[in-house]
Amino acid sequence: MNISRQLHDRFDPVVSHVKQTFNSVIASGSALIVIHNDSIVSEEYWGRHSSNLGSRPIQEDTQFHVASVRKSYIGFAVAYARYKGYIASIDDQVIKYLSDLDANLLHSTTIRHLLTHTHGLNRSEGTIYREFAPGKSWAYRGIGIDMLTQIVKITTGKTVAEIVTEQVFQPLGFKQSGWYGNKNDKLVEVILRHPNDPAWYTSESTDGDKMNMYVSARELAYWGYLHLQEGLINKKQIIPREIINLATSVQSPKSLDLDLPQNGYLWFLKDLPSKKTEIGENVPQGTYQILGYTGSTVLVIPKHNLVAVRMFNSFGSPTGFDYLEDIRSFGDTIMKCILNDSKRGST
Repeated sequence: MNISRQLHDRFDPVVSHVKQTFNSVIASGSALIVIHNDSIVSEEYWGRHSSNLGSRPIQEDTQFHVASVRKSYIGFAVAYARYKGYIASIDDQVIKYLSDLDANLLHSTTIRHLLTHTHGLNRSEGTIYREFAPGKSWAYRGIGIDMLTQIVKITTGKTVAEIVTEQVFQPLGFKQSGWYGNKNDKLVEVILRHPNDPAWYTSESTDGDKMNMYVSARELAYWGYLHLQEGLINKKQIIPREIINLATSVQSPKSLDLDLPQNGYLWFLKDLPSKKTEIGENVPQGTYQILGYTGSTVLVIPKHNLVAVRMFNSFGSPTGFDYLEDIRSFGDTIMKCILNDSKRGST
Protein backbone atom coordinates (compact mmCIF):
# COMPACT_ATOMS: atom_id res chain seq x y z
CA MET A 1 0.00 0.00 0.00
CA ASN A 2 1.31 3.43 -0.89
CA ILE A 3 -0.15 6.69 0.40
CA SER A 4 1.08 10.08 -0.76
CA ARG A 5 3.06 12.23 1.67
CA GLN A 6 2.13 15.89 1.98
CA LEU A 7 3.80 16.87 5.21
CA HIS A 8 2.86 20.16 6.88
CA ASP A 9 2.71 21.71 10.35
CA ARG A 10 -1.06 21.51 10.89
CA PHE A 11 -0.69 18.69 13.41
CA ASP A 12 2.43 19.98 15.17
CA PRO A 13 0.50 20.20 18.47
CA VAL A 14 -0.04 16.43 18.18
CA VAL A 15 3.70 15.94 17.65
CA SER A 16 4.29 17.98 20.80
CA HIS A 17 1.71 15.92 22.68
CA VAL A 18 3.39 12.63 21.76
CA LYS A 19 6.83 14.00 22.65
CA GLN A 20 5.48 15.11 26.02
CA THR A 21 4.12 11.61 26.62
CA PHE A 22 7.45 10.14 25.54
CA ASN A 23 9.18 12.28 28.17
CA SER A 24 6.63 11.22 30.82
CA VAL A 25 6.89 7.44 30.42
CA ILE A 26 9.84 5.05 30.58
CA ALA A 27 10.76 4.70 26.91
CA SER A 28 13.74 5.01 24.59
CA GLY A 29 11.88 5.55 21.30
CA SER A 30 8.65 6.77 19.79
CA ALA A 31 6.90 7.55 16.51
CA LEU A 32 3.84 9.38 15.18
CA ILE A 33 1.98 9.17 11.89
CA VAL A 34 -1.16 11.08 10.90
CA ILE A 35 -3.05 10.30 7.70
CA HIS A 36 -5.59 12.98 6.79
CA ASN A 37 -7.64 13.24 3.62
CA ASP A 38 -5.75 10.29 2.08
CA SER A 39 -2.24 11.68 2.59
CA ILE A 40 0.40 11.25 5.27
CA VAL A 41 0.51 14.76 6.73
CA SER A 42 2.71 14.15 9.77
CA GLU A 43 5.43 11.52 10.26
CA GLU A 44 7.98 11.71 13.06
CA TYR A 45 10.49 9.27 14.57
CA TRP A 46 12.75 9.90 17.56
CA GLY A 47 14.88 8.04 20.03
CA ARG A 48 16.48 4.61 19.77
CA HIS A 49 15.52 0.94 19.90
CA SER A 50 16.85 0.55 23.43
CA SER A 51 18.52 2.49 26.24
CA ASN A 52 21.91 1.11 25.21
CA LEU A 53 24.37 3.59 23.78
CA GLY A 54 24.74 3.12 20.04
CA SER A 55 21.48 1.20 19.61
CA ARG A 56 19.60 1.50 16.33
CA PRO A 57 17.74 4.80 15.77
CA ILE A 58 13.96 4.64 15.47
CA GLN A 59 13.10 4.81 11.75
CA GLU A 60 10.49 3.85 9.15
CA ASP A 61 11.12 0.11 9.35
CA THR A 62 11.31 0.02 13.16
CA GLN A 63 8.73 -2.39 14.58
CA PHE A 64 7.18 -1.63 17.95
CA HIS A 65 5.65 -4.14 20.33
CA VAL A 66 1.95 -3.23 20.07
CA ALA A 67 0.63 -5.17 23.11
CA SER A 68 -3.20 -5.03 23.15
CA VAL A 69 -3.38 -3.31 19.77
CA ARG A 70 -3.01 -6.90 18.52
CA LYS A 71 -6.64 -7.37 19.57
CA SER A 72 -7.80 -5.38 16.53
CA TYR A 73 -6.21 -8.10 14.36
CA ILE A 74 -7.90 -10.81 16.43
CA GLY A 75 -11.20 -8.94 16.06
CA PHE A 76 -10.63 -8.90 12.30
CA ALA A 77 -10.13 -12.68 12.28
CA VAL A 78 -13.37 -13.18 14.21
CA ALA A 79 -15.20 -10.84 11.80
CA TYR A 80 -13.78 -12.85 8.90
CA ALA A 81 -15.00 -16.10 10.48
CA ARG A 82 -18.44 -14.57 11.03
CA TYR A 83 -18.64 -13.17 7.48
CA LYS A 84 -17.60 -16.51 5.95
CA GLY A 85 -20.16 -18.39 8.04
CA TYR A 86 -17.65 -20.36 10.13
CA ILE A 87 -19.31 -18.69 13.11
CA ALA A 88 -23.08 -18.69 12.72
CA SER A 89 -23.69 -15.78 15.11
CA ILE A 90 -21.74 -13.88 17.72
CA ASP A 91 -24.70 -14.60 19.98
CA ASP A 92 -23.74 -18.29 19.88
CA GLN A 93 -22.74 -19.54 23.30
CA VAL A 94 -19.02 -20.05 23.80
CA ILE A 95 -19.56 -23.60 25.02
CA LYS A 96 -20.83 -24.53 21.54
CA TYR A 97 -17.26 -24.11 20.28
CA LEU A 98 -15.20 -24.79 23.42
CA SER A 99 -17.01 -27.88 24.62
CA ASP A 100 -14.19 -28.99 26.92
CA LEU A 101 -14.84 -26.09 29.31
CA ASP A 102 -17.23 -26.02 32.28
CA ALA A 103 -20.71 -25.61 30.78
CA ASN A 104 -22.18 -24.43 34.08
CA LEU A 105 -19.53 -21.74 34.48
CA LEU A 106 -19.88 -20.57 30.88
CA HIS A 107 -23.69 -20.72 30.84
CA SER A 108 -25.13 -17.87 28.69
CA THR A 109 -21.65 -16.54 27.85
CA THR A 110 -21.56 -15.69 24.14
CA ILE A 111 -18.95 -14.69 21.58
CA ARG A 112 -20.46 -11.18 21.75
CA HIS A 113 -19.52 -11.07 25.43
CA LEU A 114 -15.93 -12.09 24.62
CA LEU A 115 -15.62 -9.43 21.90
CA THR A 116 -16.93 -6.63 24.13
CA HIS A 117 -15.18 -7.53 27.42
CA THR A 118 -18.54 -8.23 29.06
CA HIS A 119 -18.09 -12.00 29.62
CA GLY A 120 -17.40 -11.68 33.34
CA LEU A 121 -14.75 -14.44 33.39
CA ASN A 122 -11.28 -14.35 34.90
CA ARG A 123 -8.49 -16.82 35.59
CA SER A 124 -6.14 -17.33 38.53
CA GLU A 125 -3.38 -19.95 38.58
CA GLY A 126 -5.07 -21.84 35.75
CA THR A 127 -8.54 -21.83 37.32
CA ILE A 128 -11.38 -20.02 35.56
CA TYR A 129 -13.90 -18.24 37.76
CA ARG A 130 -16.75 -15.79 37.29
CA GLU A 131 -16.59 -12.15 38.40
CA PHE A 132 -20.06 -11.14 37.21
CA ALA A 133 -22.92 -12.45 35.09
CA PRO A 134 -22.35 -12.20 31.31
CA GLY A 135 -23.44 -8.88 29.85
CA LYS A 136 -23.95 -7.21 33.24
CA SER A 137 -20.67 -5.29 33.50
CA TRP A 138 -17.32 -4.71 31.75
CA ALA A 139 -13.81 -5.91 32.63
CA TYR A 140 -10.61 -6.10 30.57
CA ARG A 141 -9.46 -9.70 30.99
CA GLY A 142 -7.09 -11.76 28.84
CA ILE A 143 -9.06 -14.99 29.14
CA GLY A 144 -11.67 -13.71 26.68
CA ILE A 145 -8.97 -13.09 24.07
CA ASP A 146 -7.58 -16.59 24.56
CA MET A 147 -11.04 -18.06 23.99
CA LEU A 148 -11.54 -16.00 20.83
CA THR A 149 -8.27 -17.18 19.27
CA GLN A 150 -9.23 -20.77 20.05
CA ILE A 151 -12.68 -20.30 18.48
CA VAL A 152 -11.11 -18.84 15.33
CA LYS A 153 -8.78 -21.83 14.95
CA ILE A 154 -11.48 -24.41 15.70
CA THR A 155 -14.01 -22.93 13.28
CA THR A 156 -11.78 -21.89 10.37
CA GLY A 157 -8.95 -24.40 10.68
CA LYS A 158 -6.53 -21.45 10.54
CA THR A 159 -4.75 -19.37 13.13
CA VAL A 160 -5.38 -15.65 13.57
CA ALA A 161 -1.96 -14.96 12.05
CA GLU A 162 -2.70 -17.12 8.99
CA ILE A 163 -6.02 -15.35 8.36
CA VAL A 164 -4.61 -11.84 8.75
CA THR A 165 -1.55 -12.66 6.65
CA GLU A 166 -3.61 -14.18 3.81
CA GLN A 167 -6.33 -11.54 3.83
CA VAL A 168 -4.36 -8.38 4.59
CA PHE A 169 -0.58 -8.58 4.87
CA GLN A 170 0.06 -10.39 1.60
CA PRO A 171 -2.43 -8.46 -0.61
CA LEU A 172 -1.16 -5.13 0.72
CA GLY A 173 2.51 -6.09 0.75
CA PHE A 174 3.00 -5.64 4.49
CA LYS A 175 6.48 -6.73 5.57
CA GLN A 176 6.71 -5.07 8.99
CA SER A 177 3.71 -6.58 10.79
CA GLY A 178 3.60 -9.94 12.51
CA TRP A 179 4.05 -12.19 15.52
CA TYR A 180 7.67 -12.99 16.28
CA GLY A 181 9.10 -15.93 18.19
CA ASN A 182 12.64 -14.57 17.91
CA LYS A 183 14.05 -11.05 18.07
CA ASN A 184 15.70 -9.30 15.13
CA ASP A 185 17.37 -5.92 14.76
CA LYS A 186 14.21 -4.18 13.53
CA LEU A 187 12.24 -4.98 16.70
CA VAL A 188 12.49 -2.46 19.53
CA GLU A 189 13.41 -3.53 23.03
CA VAL A 190 10.48 -3.16 25.39
CA ILE A 191 11.47 -0.95 28.34
CA LEU A 192 10.06 -2.31 31.59
CA ARG A 193 9.18 -0.16 34.60
CA HIS A 194 11.31 -2.40 36.79
CA PRO A 195 13.27 -5.64 36.26
CA ASN A 196 11.23 -8.84 36.12
CA ASP A 197 7.91 -7.05 35.72
CA PRO A 198 5.39 -9.91 36.22
CA ALA A 199 3.07 -8.45 33.58
CA TRP A 200 5.70 -8.89 30.86
CA TYR A 201 6.20 -12.18 29.08
CA THR A 202 7.48 -13.43 25.75
CA SER A 203 6.34 -16.27 23.53
CA GLU A 204 7.68 -18.28 20.63
CA SER A 205 4.18 -18.71 19.14
CA THR A 206 3.61 -17.14 15.74
CA ASP A 207 -0.08 -18.10 15.62
CA GLY A 208 -1.35 -14.67 16.61
CA ASP A 209 -2.59 -15.90 19.96
CA LYS A 210 0.07 -14.36 22.20
CA MET A 211 1.30 -10.91 23.12
CA ASN A 212 4.33 -10.86 20.83
CA MET A 213 3.17 -8.78 17.89
CA TYR A 214 5.43 -6.09 16.42
CA VAL A 215 4.34 -3.55 13.79
CA SER A 216 5.98 -0.51 12.22
CA ALA A 217 4.28 2.84 12.76
CA ARG A 218 3.59 3.20 9.07
CA GLU A 219 2.01 -0.25 8.66
CA LEU A 220 -0.10 0.28 11.76
CA ALA A 221 -1.31 3.53 10.18
CA TYR A 222 -2.04 1.60 6.97
CA TRP A 223 -3.99 -0.95 9.04
CA GLY A 224 -6.10 1.90 10.39
CA TYR A 225 -6.46 3.36 6.90
CA LEU A 226 -7.69 0.00 5.56
CA HIS A 227 -10.49 0.21 8.12
CA LEU A 228 -11.16 3.87 7.41
CA GLN A 229 -11.61 3.01 3.72
CA GLU A 230 -13.81 0.01 4.60
CA GLY A 231 -11.42 -2.33 2.79
CA LEU A 232 -11.30 -0.33 -0.47
CA ILE A 233 -7.70 0.46 -1.45
CA ASN A 234 -6.65 1.94 -4.80
CA LYS A 235 -10.20 1.36 -6.11
CA LYS A 236 -9.98 -2.34 -5.28
CA GLN A 237 -12.06 -3.99 -2.55
CA ILE A 238 -9.22 -5.79 -0.76
CA ILE A 239 -11.44 -6.76 2.18
CA PRO A 240 -15.23 -7.13 2.00
CA ARG A 241 -16.81 -4.00 3.44
CA GLU A 242 -19.01 -6.15 5.66
CA ILE A 243 -16.00 -7.48 7.59
CA ILE A 244 -14.79 -3.99 8.43
CA ASN A 245 -18.29 -2.84 9.36
CA LEU A 246 -18.76 -5.81 11.68
CA ALA A 247 -15.49 -5.05 13.43
CA THR A 248 -16.04 -1.31 13.84
CA SER A 249 -19.73 -1.04 14.72
CA VAL A 250 -21.13 -1.22 18.24
CA GLN A 251 -21.54 -4.81 19.41
CA SER A 252 -21.87 -4.26 23.15
CA PRO A 253 -24.96 -5.84 24.76
CA LYS A 254 -27.89 -3.42 24.79
CA SER A 255 -28.39 -4.11 28.48
CA LEU A 256 -24.94 -2.74 29.34
CA ASP A 257 -24.68 0.41 31.48
CA LEU A 258 -24.13 3.26 29.02
CA ASP A 259 -21.33 4.71 31.14
CA LEU A 260 -19.20 1.60 30.51
CA PRO A 261 -16.89 1.36 27.47
CA GLN A 262 -18.47 0.43 24.14
CA ASN A 263 -16.82 -2.07 21.82
CA GLY A 264 -17.06 -3.51 18.36
CA TYR A 265 -15.00 -6.61 17.60
CA LEU A 266 -12.58 -5.57 20.39
CA TRP A 267 -12.15 -2.02 19.01
CA PHE A 268 -13.23 0.72 21.43
CA LEU A 269 -15.97 2.83 19.87
CA LYS A 270 -17.33 6.33 20.38
CA ASP A 271 -21.10 6.05 20.29
CA LEU A 272 -23.31 7.40 23.08
CA PRO A 273 -21.58 9.52 25.74
CA SER A 274 -19.70 7.28 28.18
CA LYS A 275 -17.81 8.18 31.35
CA LYS A 276 -15.46 5.19 31.16
CA THR A 277 -14.02 5.51 27.69
CA GLU A 278 -10.47 5.73 26.37
CA ILE A 279 -11.58 8.08 23.55
CA GLY A 280 -11.41 11.86 24.04
CA GLU A 281 -14.47 13.90 24.90
CA ASN A 282 -14.21 16.08 21.78
CA VAL A 283 -13.69 13.20 19.38
CA PRO A 284 -16.87 12.67 17.30
CA GLN A 285 -19.32 9.80 17.28
CA GLY A 286 -18.32 6.96 14.96
CA THR A 287 -14.65 7.10 15.97
CA TYR A 288 -12.86 3.89 16.97
CA GLN A 289 -9.55 3.29 18.67
CA ILE A 290 -7.40 0.63 20.27
CA LEU A 291 -4.62 1.12 22.81
CA GLY A 292 -1.80 -1.15 23.96
CA TYR A 293 0.05 -1.41 27.27
CA THR A 294 3.17 -0.10 25.51
CA GLY A 295 1.29 3.11 24.68
CA SER A 296 0.93 2.14 21.01
CA THR A 297 -2.36 3.45 19.66
CA VAL A 298 -4.33 3.59 16.44
CA LEU A 299 -7.19 6.12 16.28
CA VAL A 300 -9.60 6.23 13.33
CA ILE A 301 -11.93 9.23 12.91
CA PRO A 302 -14.16 8.54 9.87
CA LYS A 303 -15.99 11.87 10.15
CA HIS A 304 -12.73 13.70 9.42
CA ASN A 305 -11.10 11.07 7.17
CA LEU A 306 -8.22 10.69 9.60
CA VAL A 307 -6.01 7.98 11.08
CA ALA A 308 -3.49 8.73 13.81
CA VAL A 309 -0.90 6.30 15.17
CA ARG A 310 1.48 6.83 18.04
CA MET A 311 4.11 4.32 19.15
CA PHE A 312 6.28 3.90 22.26
CA ASN A 313 8.41 1.10 23.65
CA SER A 314 7.33 1.74 27.22
CA PHE A 315 5.69 -1.16 29.07
CA GLY A 316 3.10 0.17 31.49
CA SER A 317 2.90 3.56 33.14
CA PRO A 318 5.15 5.04 35.81
CA THR A 319 3.67 6.00 39.16
CA GLY A 320 1.44 9.06 38.89
CA PHE A 321 0.98 8.89 35.10
CA ASP A 322 -2.69 8.74 34.06
CA TYR A 323 -2.52 6.81 30.78
CA LEU A 324 -6.27 7.06 30.11
CA GLU A 325 -6.25 10.82 30.51
CA ASP A 326 -3.19 10.95 28.27
CA ILE A 327 -4.80 8.95 25.46
CA ARG A 328 -8.04 10.94 25.69
CA SER A 329 -6.10 14.19 25.37
CA PHE A 330 -4.23 12.73 22.37
CA GLY A 331 -7.54 12.45 20.50
CA ASP A 332 -8.74 15.82 21.75
CA THR A 333 -5.51 17.46 20.57
CA ILE A 334 -6.07 16.01 17.10
CA MET A 335 -9.60 17.41 17.11
CA LYS A 336 -8.33 20.84 18.13
CA CYS A 337 -5.97 20.82 15.13
CA ILE A 338 -8.81 19.84 12.80
CA LEU A 339 -11.20 22.47 14.17
CA ASN A 340 -8.56 25.22 14.13
CA ASP A 341 -7.79 24.35 10.53
CA SER A 342 -11.49 24.55 9.65
CA LYS A 343 -11.71 28.00 11.23
CA ARG A 344 -8.87 29.13 8.97
CA GLY A 345 -10.91 27.97 6.02
CA SER A 346 -8.47 25.30 4.82
CA THR A 347 -9.71 22.30 2.87
